[in-house]
Amino acid sequence: MPGKLYLCATPIGNLEDITLRVLTTLKDVDLIAAEDTRHSIKLLNHFQIKTPMTSYHEYNKVEKARMLVEKMKEGLNVALVTDAGTPGISDPGEELVRQCHAAGIAVTSLPGPAACITALTVSGLGTRRFCFEAFLPADKKERFRILEELKRETRTIIIYEAPHHLVKTLKELKEALGDRKISICRELTKRYEEVFPTTISGALERFLLEEPKGEFVFVLEGRTAEEMKREEQQEWENIPIEEHMERYMAAGMDKKQAMKEVARDRGISKRDVYQQLL
Repeated sequence: MPGKLYLCATPIGNLEDITLRVLTTLKDVDLIAAEDTRHSIKLLNHFQIKTPMTSYHEYNKVEKARMLVEKMKEGLNVALVTDAGTPGISDPGEELVRQCHAAGIAVTSLPGPAACITALTVSGLGTRRFCFEAFLPADKKERFRILEELKRETRTIIIYEAPHHLVKTLKELKEALGDRKISICRELTKRYEEVFPTTISGALERFLLEEPKGEFVFVLEGRTAEEMKREEQQEWENIPIEEHMERYMAAGMDKKQAMKEVARDRGISKRDVYQQLL
């Protein structure tokens, strides 16, 4: 029988966050594939786990995934761990999962810590709808494209950032998105954990004076309904009211209904529309 791939979530800081199921699995599998074996050995030693490890990272993910799939075809069970958090989230694990599915290898995920979800839940911003961008692309054109997309994003936005790029990224976010609400989450689950609800300008004011330290997650407010309404009204105000009426009437509305829609679009009364048409 072929083996199985276990995606094992590991702590993002506090070692007590590891689950009993993950500990049992790491002890029972035949091999652990780790993003950085030097990092993961500290975790294994802490819990006295002696299972053999092999490296699986961004620079060998395709070839190494093929090798791991072959081992699972032979019957070995493999656990995948990342440096911190859930494998497959902003790390090379997705490639191994893809190859396992293509080869008919069973994959299961053992739930546990994830920095993006941890940050979202403590941010104080909307949690019902959110999008995860991980680290913004380093390529300038791709980065610009993503920021342009985020301008229209109405969901709460989650972004990872390193301390040495933090100020530059905050400046880019303010220029692209305006001065939105943001929660700066730092060193989550660790000794110096901090959640700093503020605005983008407030965050810039702080970190231009204070050197950023630690691992950061940004949780940003999405584009609000009020902002969208204001922008729509500004767009309509750039065309003559007669043209605005003609668009609705060309779509089959009578004059009375078209006036109602024009008034709603522009945030004015039907009487104002009628007077301007006169």
